[in-house]
Amino acid sequence: MKNPLTDEQVEIEIERLKNSQYVKLAKRDEQIRLRRRQYLYTLRSYEKKGKELAKAGITIEMLESMDAENNE
Repeated sequence: MKNPLTDEQVEIEIERLKNSQYVKLAKRDEQIRLRRRQYLYTLRSYEKKGKELAKAGITIEMLESMDAENNE
């Protein structure tokens, strides 16, 4: 078994990695990928809700009319 790191060594390594350009690059990539997945899930949710509204007979024109009435 390797020698375990001391608490001080752990903190030093964390600081080194936090400042690493490679860690920053990978974190940015992950953020972009997660944001795209979140957007995908949101669009899927909107599609499901839209199908339910259409099934209930609600149209975009009806919603826009309701919105116009509320803004008067």
